[in-house]
Amino acid sequence: DAERDNIYNEFRERKGEILNGIVKRFEHGDMIVDLGKTEAVLSQKEQVPGENYRPTERVRAYLVDVKKTSKGPNIILSRTHPGMVAKLFELEVPEIHEGIVKIKNVVREPGSRVKIAVVSEDRDIDPVGACVGMKGSRVQAVVQELKGEKIDIVEWVDDPARFVCNALSPAQIAKVIVHDAEKSMEVIVPDNQLSLAIGKRGQNVRLGAKLTGWKIDIFSESKKALAMEVEKSLWEIPTVTDEEENAEGIESSEANE
Repeated sequence: DAERDNIYNEFRERKGEILNGIVKRFEHGDMIVDLGKTEAVLSQKEQVPGENYRPTERVRAYLVDVKKTSKGPNIILSRTHPGMVAKLFELEVPEIHEGIVKIKNVVREPGSRVKIAVVSEDRDIDPVGACVGMKGSRVQAVVQELKGEKIDIVEWVDDPARFVCNALSPAQIAKVIVHDAEKSMEVIVPDNQLSLAIGKRGQNVRLGAKLTGWKIDIFSESKKALAMEVEKSLWEIPTVTDEEENAEGIESSEANE
């Protein structure tokens, strides 16, 4: 019992870290990982779709939680958690480790794409450049660990409209209309940027909305211009007021007399 408590306390202190282990076996799709002193579980839902590991292979995973059970500590790992991406960048980027560059948010569709928002506490340090590294060395190290997952690193800014523009990177934005009450934005992009802004199966705009916390509607410049023309023409249609309608009614009744 004392040994179990020691293991529980040790790993409880390491929550939020990335652990190295060896794949021991699979049970109903869940991966049992040998951490040396004890075993951990990388459940099927915490495994990245498309990643395949075999027994005796090395694996790195994010320590999500440690729970006490009658059989000993239950150590829960994940490779899909956004925290895994944040921690990998912290290990690769000294500026993050030192607190000069801060990670504001990470959103992810595991195995496919991740967006990470960063900000610098030092005006002389570009937070995006720090995360990318010389010739992309730092970000490539993270991509490699995530087995090729696409990573968009964007600068966090206090201005919501600018932040949304950054979050929809790499698409170029022409104009943003902000609706504060609904916490939504209409984002207008050049026609040739529409598919890039929306992304494959809507992924880019979906992750951009999650990253910023704003509802985002994307329009091409031509479609928005057409919509505004239609709206304008509707406003210009002459309407009959109640007074005019009453006057016409009096005239017609007088004519009948």
